[in-house]
Amino acid sequence: MIIYTHPACLQHDPGPEHPERPARLQVVLEALRQAHGDADWREAPMVKRGDLQRVHAEELIRQVLDTGPDDYLQLDPDTAMSPGSRQAALHAAGAGVAAVDAVMRGDADTVFCAVRPPGHHATGSTAMGFCLFNNIAIAAAHACDAHGLERVAIVDFDVHHGNGTQDIFFNDPRVAYFSSHESGLYPNSGAPYERGVGNVFNVLLPPGSGGFRFQNVWEDELLPALETLQPQLLLISAGFDAHVRDPLADLMLETSDFAWLTRQLRALARRHAGGRVVSMLEGGYDLEALRECSVAHCDELR
Repeated sequence: MIIYTHPACLQHDPGPEHPERPARLQVVLEALRQAHGDADWREAPMVKRGDLQRVHAEELIRQVLDTGPDDYLQLDPDTAMSPGSRQAALHAAGAGVAAVDAVMRGDADTVFCAVRPPGHHATGSTAMGFCLFNNIAIAAAHACDAHGLERVAIVDFDVHHGNGTQDIFFNDPRVAYFSSHESGLYPNSGAPYERGVGNVFNVLLPPGSGGFRFQNVWEDELLPALETLQPQLLLISAGFDAHVRDPLADLMLETSDFAWLTRQLRALARRHAGGRVVSMLEGGYDLEALRECSVAHCDELR
């Protein structure tokens, strides 16, 4: 397993008391260095502008990249940029591109990108929901365009629906999006009837849902759809905010539930994708839960 990260990802500071704080990545890195210190640790490169342009409008790219070294910019009530945000966003997105290249070269079967800011809420034209660039979408588009893949799957188990990822690929049959998320929660998208060109699969989990329901909807609905697709590459938006201890949502998952799903996805990738899995950190705002879940996730990716 390869782990991509970069010190710049700790310099993005969205403000005091903001839940998407640098400590999130700090605890993940500490835990993974202890549990998986023998992994192939690599420094994430900066993403190239052409990779951004595959999924993002020039206006959004300029908004993020042209922010000066002393600028603080509030993009929406939840999303802000600090002097360190530009470099953090470039390396977070670059990690996904490098990870796709690594698994396609055969450097390793699996990669975890321990980066921030997260990405799955950023649409083609708008930074939102703590997200500046859509890291997983950039990686998926790169897989299609640079490596000629025609069946890329993005699995998103973050408690919030990845509206940006869905929006970017809504009419692109090369990329399929599979998501379970809490109903009635930000950003209030991801209804089951949102199907794209038959490449979007959403399942809503009512507040209070625990591991039994979570595992059932994946086993009964989402994993069979993934099997039918037979993806050539599996990408994961790994958000751990559906954990029972997370302060921003109301699902009741335990660490073992994330481990279970990762195990199913790893096996599916072995059957259809040559074992190739690229996972990128998304949400998760209780530090202890985030620490435990990241380790359990990577345990199953090994």
